Parts: sequence; structure tokens; C-alpha cells
Amino acid sequence: MTADKKNKGLPDSVARKAISSKVLRNPVGARAWRLAVGAPGLPEDVRFKLARQVGGGLDKANRPSGAVLALRAAAQQTTDPRRRADLLGEAARVELARGKVPRALEAAVQAEMAFADRRFTASDTQRAAASAVAALQLAFHRVLHFDRTTSPLARDPHAFLAPLHRSSTIRALSRGAGRASAPAPAPTDRPLRLLFVTRGNTTFLKQVQEHYAAHPDVEVRNLDLGAEPALDKLATAMTRLADHRLGGDREFGRQAEELLRPHLDWADTVFVDWCLGPAALFTAVDPGTTRIVVRLHSAEAFSPWPYLVDFSRVDDLVFVGAHLRDLTLATVPQLKWDPYPRMHVVHNAMDLASFVRPKSADARFTLALTGISAVAKDPRWAVAVARTLYAKDRRYRLLLIGEDVDAKLSPASRAYAERYEKDLEELEAAGVVRRIGQVDDVPAALADVGVILSTSVRESFHCALVEGAASGAIPVVRDWPFFAAKDNGARTLFPEDWVVGSVREAVARIQEHTADQETWLKTGQEASSHALTSWDWPVVREDFDRLLLPRR
Repeated sequence: MTADKKNKGLPDSVARKAISSKVLRNPVGARAWRLAVGAPGLPEDVRFKLARQVGGGLDKANRPSGAVLALRAAAQQTTDPRRRADLLGEAARVELARGKVPRALEAAVQAEMAFADRRFTASDTQRAAASAVAALQLAFHRVLHFDRTTSPLARDPHAFLAPLHRSSTIRALSRGAGRASAPAPAPTDRPLRLLFVTRGNTTFLKQVQEHYAAHPDVEVRNLDLGAEPALDKLATAMTRLADHRLGGDREFGRQAEELLRPHLDWADTVFVDWCLGPAALFTAVDPGTTRIVVRLHSAEAFSPWPYLVDFSRVDDLVFVGAHLRDLTLATVPQLKWDPYPRMHVVHNAMDLASFVRPKSADARFTLALTGISAVAKDPRWAVAVARTLYAKDRRYRLLLIGEDVDAKLSPASRAYAERYEKDLEELEAAGVVRRIGQVDDVPAALADVGVILSTSVRESFHCALVEGAASGAIPVVRDWPFFAAKDNGARTLFPEDWVVGSVREAVARIQEHTADQETWLKTGQEASSHALTSWDWPVVREDFDRLLLPRR
């Protein structure tokens, strides 16, 4: 678009100055334009165009704070709800693009929901849905919850989500459509027909699928929406899903019905892994007499998707940890209303027996952290533990297993990765820390590990930690900060002596239990026994059978 078209309605001299990067890089010029866009008396269309140009120009001139101030000042003088939401949304996105929690976040979400509520009241479900989704995407942006070591949602979910929960549009989204018929009893004259629904990620499902595929009383089918373009298009159409839930977009409902009905007619039970788009899609239609089971892991609780799932059509909602159940209940209003699903805590399926192997002679002083690609794993905490231990006893080493921190996800993850690399410089050079990347045989790698760490800020269960404990390594679990002050978390999931509240406590636990070979082996054997008797597949399999199989 040309500058002339962009600036239609503005005096040419104003337009030239507003888009002049030279003026906006100058502190005096930048301040003058910030004041100008917030000055009383400007026509709203002029203010809106000018504010976006000044905000964009200041952002490009590497003055993001000035951009935010200009956009917020203009929004305060704007009465049109759509323009106000646009200006505040842009202010929030300026800081999100730099990996920061936006100062305008709450105001931006409130403004977007105010517009959504106006459109919903006017029966304009399409625009209400688009605005509600925009607000949800701001509130659940990955910079806020995934690519930093803190989260405003985890800190205080009720306060953080208040602007959403007050919205009439969100309340309408949360209103269940229900089902015409209750799920039919499990068949007695043929095998149970069990449909597993995924969208690419089957990491935590393979063992479950294999178990029921081999079960004589179960007939299994697997549906990967990622391999079904028509279904995948619907499962990722967040705005259309929201519009349908608000009573609009009947074509979406027709398409979903046409594509899903054959699967629903075949299955007695549908097990949807991950509470994401596929769960929202399968509950967008009446499931008839088919039982619907949805499993929520962790990431979904920090995403908009549970707001788009119709839980009145979910018969059983499965969590992998009680702390995720508690957080989800605090964030999703519909789960407090009747009808709501039965709720279960069923741990992840793991073949822990395969990790029981003899330890190598020098494993006692080797610490390991497995799986470090996400900022939530906080490998810098592990490095701090290793640095402190090494300063006391030069026999200790840290092994980092898995793909490195992914710096490409956002500016926040890039900033974390840069700090992490700086932490490692000296320790890697001294041989204290070694990164070995992905390994094909994790049980073999853990045979050389004497202490297994969980340093995450949040986890659903942390399979890698439990696998290490099963191998006989001493588990040291950081009290996951996202849940540390809650009723449930690492301290209620694991034995209390496994969990530490600080680097100092971690160092003390490691020193105490690696003081001599006999103590180390005894503590490791106790940890292995606890892991195997609590979470090995023969134990957890019974929980899945109670959930999915008919009682005969």
C-alpha cells in the first residue's frame, strides 16, 4: 500500500513526519508524536491512523516503550470499541514480539472482550467469535506461559483470567450443548470398539494403543487428524469453532457432522489424546451413544483450546496429575457447571522395567537432565546445581541429554537460550558439563547416571525423571515453581524426600546420598523400587483398564 493511500485523510505534512524514522529516532521528536496522538480533539479516524503509524514507526526505530505509550495514549482517547481494541492489541503485541509481558495486556484483553460482547449481544456471532479468539490468543500467548520461567496464569489464575470470565461471550462459549442420548452400555456380544484420536503427537499413547490392539476384547482403530486434511482443517479453525459454539457457522457444524459421524457410529468409545483442536472438533457434534474420553496433559491448560471444548459432551476427562486437574478447574468455567465429565487422574504409560540395569563404576558422581528443549525444563537450574557441586567436589559432572533449548520459538526463548549458553561456557570448557544430544538407547545412557534431575518450572508428570529413578539414579526434583504453593504439585506426586526447594537443598541431597558407594546404591535401589511399584506399566495398565474396559 502506498504512503498516500495509508495516510488518506491526514495533512501531507503530518503524514510525512509521522512516517519519518529520523524524527521518531530523536527523543524530542518521539515524545512530541506520543503526545500528539493522545491529544484531545483529534477526529477518531485521524487519531487511529496516526497512532498506528507513530506506534509502528517507533517500534521500527527500536523504541518499543515509546510505541506502547503512543498506542495506549491514543486508546485512552478513543471511544470506538473496535479501534480501541486494535490499538491496545497492537501495544500488547509490540512487547510480546520482544519476549516481554505486555503492560497493556489486561487492557487489551478487556477491550477485545468488550467488543466481542457487543457483537454477541447484536447476534453477530462471527465477529464476536473472532474477537473472543483474539483475546484468548493474547491471554494465552506462548511468551507469557511457555517461553519464560514464570507465568501470570500459574501465579494467580483467577485474577489473570478475570477479564475473560466476566465476558458474556466467554460464558456463552462455555455453555454446553449437551447430548441427546446417554452413552450406550459396553457391548457384551462383541469386542469393545475403541477409537484413538490424535493429531500427530502419540508420544504418550503408543503403549496404550499397543496394549488394546492386542487385547482380545477390544477392536482398535487409530485416527490421526494430521493425516486427514479435511478433518485437520476443521480441527485447527479456532474462529469457526468458536462461531459454531456461539450458535453461528452452521456450515461448520454440517461439515463436522458429515466427516465425524462414520467414526462415531463405529466406535463405542472415543479416546482423544490431548485437549486441543481434535477434542474441540469431536465435541462440536452430538456424539450420539458413543462415549467420549479426553486426556489433558499440561500444555493445553496454558492454551485457549479448553475454552472451545464442549465438556457437556465429554464423559470422562483424564489428567496425568492432580495439580493439572486443579489448574484446569480454576481456568475453565464450564468444568464447574452441570453436566460436567467424570474426572480421573491416570499417570502416563511407561515401560520402567527396561530401565533397570547395572550402574557403571563411575556413575555415582554423574548428574543428568533428560529433555531440555523447552524453557519450562529450565536447564539453567541444573547448571547452577552442577556449578555449586563442582566447587565443593571436582568429581561431579552434569550430562545434558536431548535436543538443546529451542531458541527459535520466540524472542523470550531466544533470550533464555542466550543466558543458558553463557552459563555453559566455562563449565563445558572445564569438562564439568557435557551435552550429548538425542540418544537412541536412553536406558543404556542412564546406566552411567547416578543422580537424575527434574529442574522444570512446570511438569505434568515428568516421565524422564521417573525413568531415571527406575534405573537406580537418585531422584532430585525441584519443587516445580508453577505449582509449589498449590495443594498439589511435585511434593504430592513424589516421595517428599525426593523434592527440594532450592539449589542449596538439591546440592545437600546429592552430597548426602552420594557420600559413599553403599549409601548411593541403597538410595538408588529404594527409588527404583518405588518407581516400579507406583508407575510401571503393569500398575498403570490397571488404571487404564478400569477407565476403558467394561466390567464383566
